[in-house]
Amino acid sequence: MDSGLPVADYQNSEYAAALSWEKRVDAACQLACDAIAPSWPLDRAIAVNPYWKRIQRPIREVAARMATLGNIHVFPSREYIQEAWQSGRIQRQDLDYAIKNLSAAPTASITADDCIQALEDPSVYPKLPLLIDMLDDDPLKHTRLSWRQAITHQVSQTCAAYFDNSQGGWHPSREKGLYAFWRETITHDHGVGVLMGLPDLGKKLSALPATAVEAERWVLNKLNLPENAWADYLEAVLLTVNGWASWCAYQAWQAKFDEKSDPNLRDLLAIRLAWGVILLQCKDDRSISNALTSLKSAWQEAEDVLKTSYEMLLPDETWQMALDSAYQRALASTLNQQTTPKKERQPEIQAAFCIDVRSEPMRRALEQVHPHLETIGFAGFFGLPISYTPLGTNLNRPQLPGLLAPSMQINEQVFTAACDEKNADLLTKNAIEFRHNQFARATQWESTSRLPNASFSFVEAVGFGYLAKLKNWISPPQKTRTNKDQVGIAKKYRATTRPRLLVSTNQKIALAAQVLHGLGLDKNFAPLILLVGHGSQSENNAHAAGLDCGACCGQTGEVNARALANLLNDSAVRGGLQSRGVYIPTTTVFVAALHNTTTDEIEGFDLDLLPKDKHAHWQKLESALFEAGDLVRRERAASLNIEPKWDSAGLLKAMRKRANDGAQTRPEWGLAGNAAFIIAPRHRTKNLILSGRTFLHNYDASKDADGSLLELLMTAPMLVTHWINWQYHASTCDPKHMGCGNKVLHNVVGGNIGVFEGNGGDLRIGLSKQSLHNGKKWMHEPVRMTVVIDAPATTIEHIIYKHDVVWQLVEHGWIHLWCYEGDVLKRYVHGMWRELAFNEGA
Repeated sequence: MDSGLPVADYQNSEYAAALSWEKRVDAACQLACDAIAPSWPLDRAIAVNPYWKRIQRPIREVAARMATLGNIHVFPSREYIQEAWQSGRIQRQDLDYAIKNLSAAPTASITADDCIQALEDPSVYPKLPLLIDMLDDDPLKHTRLSWRQAITHQVSQTCAAYFDNSQGGWHPSREKGLYAFWRETITHDHGVGVLMGLPDLGKKLSALPATAVEAERWVLNKLNLPENAWADYLEAVLLTVNGWASWCAYQAWQAKFDEKSDPNLRDLLAIRLAWGVILLQCKDDRSISNALTSLKSAWQEAEDVLKTSYEMLLPDETWQMALDSAYQRALASTLNQQTTPKKERQPEIQAAFCIDVRSEPMRRALEQVHPHLETIGFAGFFGLPISYTPLGTNLNRPQLPGLLAPSMQINEQVFTAACDEKNADLLTKNAIEFRHNQFARATQWESTSRLPNASFSFVEAVGFGYLAKLKNWISPPQKTRTNKDQVGIAKKYRATTRPRLLVSTNQKIALAAQVLHGLGLDKNFAPLILLVGHGSQSENNAHAAGLDCGACCGQTGEVNARALANLLNDSAVRGGLQSRGVYIPTTTVFVAALHNTTTDEIEGFDLDLLPKDKHAHWQKLESALFEAGDLVRRERAASLNIEPKWDSAGLLKAMRKRANDGAQTRPEWGLAGNAAFIIAPRHRTKNLILSGRTFLHNYDASKDADGSLLELLMTAPMLVTHWINWQYHASTCDPKHMGCGNKVLHNVVGGNIGVFEGNGGDLRIGLSKQSLHNGKKWMHEPVRMTVVIDAPATTIEHIIYKHDVVWQLVEHGWIHLWCYEGDVLKRYVHGMWRELAFNEGA
């Protein structure tokens, strides 16, 4: 711990000291911007740890900074912990374990009684003020919006207009960038002055700096803050518009994939700083002098304030460890139940599922109803580094984790089993022409509805269509999932519109070999192998993509599964694999499927391409898929307020109606409850009830002599699962700042950018309360993810020390790390492996 002092790295070198004042301002601004994690758009929604850019600091240090700079709570609230303590969810042995094993607890001499007493004390931490807080001293300010609120609203509305590319029918000029756009906009915004109690605000706008760079320099020069506090002050400023800052960080994240930079986040920072310029002009000299003096005085004490917060948060970090321990005790007990596996015969069917926690109950159920079926856990994008273009569109959508950039392209072609290339091209051309005609009508329809004074005539013209849609909401149908990528495609072409990988045969062979190695399928192929992606089903849900596959960038896994099945069934690819020592029997067929996580149905694709002798095999499997789905539906029913004892047909009917209900705010629970990631052979977890809380990735260390596969798993899937775990954690611990509020009040911004809660305020990030809370209790438990790896400790350590990100996650308390040594579980603590011993508090 570096004492939590707000000292930027750039100030710790001789090089930095030699920089000009202007360059030091630039460095401080960039450091503040670098602390903001990205937030993906709604149609590509993936889970993100909102503290991702801060993991280079220990977790309690981050918690102290967030509390002091942004009034943001990183650890579970004391009210939440108190309920868990009083209900027995956290037991005394968990608290004792936490005190003994938390690195800072022994030196701080904290006791169990101290922690218990802290639950009775309000968790109020010292704050550091911003300039607007010092200037907003009007005695009547309680009668209006605070200046913080009004500024956030104005900046947010400006950003919504600037970044909108789909909702508005007209867009003002954005050629000069976000700061220039805001500067132009505010000169015409006469309402914000009224909201702030400053009716003459417009007359003060001439003082606005012309550029973002000038605004940054002007404000920092005027504030005269201690230089070692610059970056922290600027970070606190950005946290007042953290939602839009996160969106701008996403723009920068994407730009880096193209080896470009993006100025939007710096412009946003300059905008918030420039507001200080405006407000200074609205005050008399004495008020300005008092405000600047008080601000400087407060920030001169920043080091001590941050240190105080850090010390005050020790009980909260201890309780976080105790909460984690309560889950880990149960996890360790469950894993220790597993015995040495029996040697099983070659499976008749192998089914590869995404590691998503919702796959765990389905895999368990399938293995139960079909004893000769083997399941495999693998990242849901199936290792395909692809972007996807639906038939006849210009869309180019990534289908891989947000950490990665696509390097291959998938488009679509229409073909049947009897097609040659010429006929396939003709079918594809006809399908595209039909779809374009459908799109043209839809565009004309939409344009008509946007015309001035068209609203009443439009509704009158389409009334029956809207009545039909309204009827479906009042009485939801029982229809199965529909693929929204196929909107506008003629029904006769839908089943035969298939993804096609646009790379050379040699590239296909190399990709296939890589994927099979990752799946652990270099040999011993079953006659039928399922590649099961997953997707959710819901209506009227702005955050629907967040329920789909995070590994597929917020899309379903259908495209990836179908593309991979087609690749591995390709005779030319199989021939090339033989030269690499991988022989897939001619009797083996790969079939793509999709697990609907809302209804727990599994749908097969491209079954018309199966050899005739495999059709009976598939039909036999379908009954097992239905039976397994029924078991999972019964397991999930109670959490959805559905009667689990209904007959199979009634239960499925209830699940489908829920999926088609446009008024349903909780179509499913998504990844709520996620708590562990197990990287191990299936025999470590087979038949164990892990309650849909674990990500499961198959891994056999005996087939990974150099540790390269484990390295990939610890630097890709492990980071993705960590992001998921911390999005749920943050949204539960601080729903006000890190969650997106009440889903019923959401208004979509810019078509796909994000949501407002109501009609304004900051852009909301994270999960809605309905995704975490059932109206009576929290459905997600904010525990840090426990990663369990079955591999030699030395291999794991090598990877930890090779990759800074992995080291930071482990050493700074963002995840827990365990490994198997034989059948004994050990945990990693600051470079050492210690045997788990919860009962002894060791």
